[in-house]
Amino acid sequence: MDDTIKQALLSRFSAYLDAAEDGPEPPGDAGETADLYSVFVEVAGLRSEVRTESRLVKDALDQFRAVFDLLRSSQATVQQELDRARTESRDRERAVLRPLLLDVIDLRDRLVAALKLVAETRPGWFGRLFRREAPGGAAWQEGLRMIVSRLDQVLLDRGIVPTQLAGGPFDPRSARAVGTAPDSSVPEGTVIEEVRTGFLWDGQVLRTAEVIVSKNDSGERA
Repeated sequence: MDDTIKQALLSRFSAYLDAAEDGPEPPGDAGETADLYSVFVEVAGLRSEVRTESRLVKDALDQFRAVFDLLRSSQATVQQELDRARTESRDRERAVLRPLLLDVIDLRDRLVAALKLVAETRPGWFGRLFRREAPGGAAWQEGLRMIVSRLDQVLLDRGIVPTQLAGGPFDPRSARAVGTAPDSSVPEGTVIEEVRTGFLWDGQVLRTAEVIVSKNDSGERA
């Protein structure tokens, strides 16, 4: 290649470079623009998913709250049923035990009356005869006292205690007046003596006491 041809090629290449430098800048990278668009699309999709998930979580919480309220209501209902069942069971038990306990109390009354009768027996030919025919009389009385004590313990274990009304005002809910006696030392209507001891079972009357009530006759005599 001669110098003339080389010079012509260099001139044309130089002109091309000058034209490239003076021309408009090429547009930005299409790949970068496509990546930003994908990011925006993903962000929008994530936002939609978050909203959907939030709505689902809220619905689930509402359902859980409804279930919890139902369980709490059911628990209250079950507790009421259990309390009612316990009350009915206790009432049935008391209804079954009541006659038996009254029989035990009646037996106790008879033993106490026997001890009282022996204690009030005056010495004399009858007492000497009793001691002669029953040489173990003292031991027999002690045996009765032990039986009475044991019956009292059985009753106490069941929550049954004797009433102690003497000296207090007469209350028809726990006692029945079988007589009156004049006694100006106490207010009228005061229980002077329990003829038959009453008993309470867990604070409720099991057997009504029979009592003597004071009566002030001073006004009538005046």
